[in-house]
Amino acid sequence: MSLPLKETEAFCMERKTNMKEFRIEHDVLGEVKVPADACWMSQTQRSLENFEIGIEKMPVSLIRSFAWLKLACAAANFEYGKISLGQKEAIVSVCRQIIAGQHLDQFPLAVWQTGSGTQTNMNVNEVISHIASRESQETIHPNDTVNASQSSNDTFPAAMHIMASLLIKEELMPALNQIIERLQALEEENKGIIKIGRTHLQDATPLYLSDEISGWRSMMEHSKKHIEDALPYIHELAIGATAVGSGLNAPEGFGQKVCGILDRALNIHFKSDPNFFHALTSKDACVFVSGALKGLAANAMKMANDVRWLASGPRCGIGEISIPANEPGSSIMPGKINPTQCEALTMVAVQVMGNDAAIGFAASQGNFELNVFMPVIAYNLAQSIQLLADALKSFDKNCLAGLKANPEQIQKNLDNSLMLVTCLNPVIGYENAGKAARHAFLNNLSLKEALLQLNLLEEDQIDELLRPENMVRSKK
Repeated sequence: MSLPLKETEAFCMERKTNMKEFRIEHDVLGEVKVPADACWMSQTQRSLENFEIGIEKMPVSLIRSFAWLKLACAAANFEYGKISLGQKEAIVSVCRQIIAGQHLDQFPLAVWQTGSGTQTNMNVNEVISHIASRESQETIHPNDTVNASQSSNDTFPAAMHIMASLLIKEELMPALNQIIERLQALEEENKGIIKIGRTHLQDATPLYLSDEISGWRSMMEHSKKHIEDALPYIHELAIGATAVGSGLNAPEGFGQKVCGILDRALNIHFKSDPNFFHALTSKDACVFVSGALKGLAANAMKMANDVRWLASGPRCGIGEISIPANEPGSSIMPGKINPTQCEALTMVAVQVMGNDAAIGFAASQGNFELNVFMPVIAYNLAQSIQLLADALKSFDKNCLAGLKANPEQIQKNLDNSLMLVTCLNPVIGYENAGKAARHAFLNNLSLKEALLQLNLLEEDQIDELLRPENMVRSKK
């Protein structure tokens, strides 16, 4: 006789239990069955069972940052005499394993859990405790030893700030530096090419292609500076505040000592938040850095849109530049190539803008002594930084590296533009210049033909004055 699916799953679960594939852990609420091969304990298991929500898990970058924090806390606790040398060494050993990428399957918790991130803090404590106890002869309790001098309320925001700091330093800044370098090279490569400018998606006065590219480069440089300006605030850590900001159960100066250990280990100037009551309830540093990321997303969106507009075609678009043909663009139109890298970067920009809205809303929910929207802030902040880093690397490698000017199309568009008439304003006046442009457009004439028909200038004057190279001021 076959059983319904749910009953089959329950039967299999009961069978596993009977086969002793589970072990019993306990906490203040009682006994909990935990998979025998799991390194976590009761609180992690309860969270797994109580928060079966979504597919979003705590970011690996956050777990790695927690490991750095627990390592530093263990070192500080040993200096204060709170734990033994053996306990410190056992904790540090496991933390280094986690930082190196081991045991990551032991951190399965959902983003959608308690808003303080308590279960994730305990997940980290339990895994470190279990492995450290197994690998050493020491007694390593998840709360009394690994979590000594700490609270979830100060460890989670501290780990979140460490996570953002590391991701920006290790992922985003190298990507930004690389794309700035690439744009500088493209400026140099395209010096001296004059093209028509465009404002309001309409023809405007000429500029150098290198100047247009310099605008993209400067946007990336400004965004980099905006992010750097936000870093001192994200480098302030809540550790030492414990439960409500009073530092209860933590030694005097614990936060500063932990920050010093992290500073030396990671070469990032972490420091204690000057006001722990601010550190626990306010997430303004996350909002600030997220705003800078949104600014980068907006600039990336603009750059990617410019590239795909200028590369539009190949026969019926602007076509002033060419970008690499990375893959077939259509399942029905043979030979079609699309600006897919531009599309990926702009989708990332949209996601980052949405993440920023979520972070802002979540940060506004600091009630009394604690903000309880921290997991969603951490998740969105990690995603924004990583997506921007990855998308900029991809855009640089798969698009900008192969970007080439199309001089013939650039010259054709330049010669055909009516806005070259702007240089004649000082000679024939704004109204006559406008009349000439309008006459040329309505009668499908060149500007020269229109000027001659309206008897506004002699041919030799037109040839002398209507020169695009005299309309650009840049030295590039």
